[in-house]
Amino acid sequence: MPTLLITGFGPFPGAPFNPTIQLVEALARLQRPALADVKIVSHIFETSYAAADRDLPALIAQHKPDALLMFGLAAATNYIRIETRAQNALTLLPDASGHVLRRSRIAEGAPPARAMAAPHRRLLVAARTAGVRVKLSRDAGRYLCNYLCWKASEAGGSRLAAFVHVPLVPRDVAPHRRGYRGFTAGKLRRAGTRILLAMAAAMEK
Repeated sequence: MPTLLITGFGPFPGAPFNPTIQLVEALARLQRPALADVKIVSHIFETSYAAADRDLPALIAQHKPDALLMFGLAAATNYIRIETRAQNALTLLPDASGHVLRRSRIAEGAPPARAMAAPHRRLLVAARTAGVRVKLSRDAGRYLCNYLCWKASEAGGSRLAAFVHVPLVPRDVAPHRRGYRGFTAGKLRRAGTRILLAMAAAMEK
């Protein structure tokens, strides 16, 4: 039975609420005929470099996933971004533990970017069927999301690895008022479901 690892992140400085936690929990509980023969494992990373370095190799060693579907928060955007590349670059912003990696590159001597091994356009089309704004992105930033992208691409092998940035969604019921056109948790779950199903289908190839 193929295994699909789904991950999200916890809170971090400037983002006390991270919607990827609830999204990953919802997707891990999802029951669909297309997922009947797929083992789904979920994990929420502490938003720290140490957690990414520690947990990702441990998860891969324990579960041997055939694919990784990773979610992260991009609070400054109002659409879903499917990342196509990981940048070999770092920011000086501290992680959730207060730690800063005081260097400009993740891996010295490595290429400036790595392609993510994922069916990007297939995921793009799938997400759009949920009626949400979604785009492909060539820049995953310089923070923990990009760092995890890089570490996943470094892990290599035959596994697929996709990273999806999601916008911030309101936590209360106010967004359900008439006329509200922004993202809600419900829209995010619909899009996440379509992306998950498309990723599971790609694992069969």
